[in-house]
Formats: sequence, structure tokens, C-alpha cells
Amino acid sequence: MVGLALYGLYAAFGAAAVHPLTPSLFAGLAALTFIGLAITARAVRANPDNFMAAYFGSVALRLVVGLAAVLAYLYNGGAHAGRATYTFLGAFFILYFLFAGFEIWAILTNLRPFSKKQVPE
Repeated sequence: MVGLALYGLYAAFGAAAVHPLTPSLFAGLAALTFIGLAITARAVRANPDNFMAAYFGSVALRLVVGLAAVLAYLYNGGAHAGRATYTFLGAFFILYFLFAGFEIWAILTNLRPFSKKQVPE
């Protein structure tokens, strides 16, 4: 769905609205989200009390790798690209917060089964 929206924006407005590196950002953040969810699932399988540490570890991983990607872009001449820098940063933050929202949604939809285990019947 997001890929189709990006394609439509790029077809309509070109690089002024969608930075050429946006598909790479999307793929990288998707991979980081998958890795974070896999790490969290594996840690919870080992011990259910590890959920918070594993979740916040995956959030920190995504934050550090995302910050490294932005700094690498700026260091490699992205700051001299003029308005393309703002397009890149806009695409990065929109995608970053979309993936963060996805993780929060995934946690909130799975809270009820955890709550039912703690309530005595």
C-alpha cells in the first residue's frame, strides 16, 4: 500500500515530492522492523518476562540504524543537494513513524491475551 502511494506520488510530482532513495529507506526500515520483531519474538519465547527489554532493544536498534543512515546521507554530500535534503529527511521521518506506528499497533492488538493471563478467574 505504501509502495503504491510512493509510486503514485513519484509519477505525479517526480523527485520534488519523493526522493529517489525513498524505496531504499522503505526496504531498510521494513528489514529493521522484521529483525526487531523476530528478536522480540525469540526473546519472549525464551522467557515471557523479556518482552520489554527485547521491544525497547529493537526500538533502540531502529533508532541508531536510522540515525546512522541519515548521517551517512548527509556526510556523503546529501547536505549539498539543496531541497533534496528536505525531501530525503521528510521521507525518512514519515516512513520511520509509519513503521513505529505499525509496531505500536501490533503491540496494542496483542495486549488483551496478555491481560487475560494475569486476571484470576
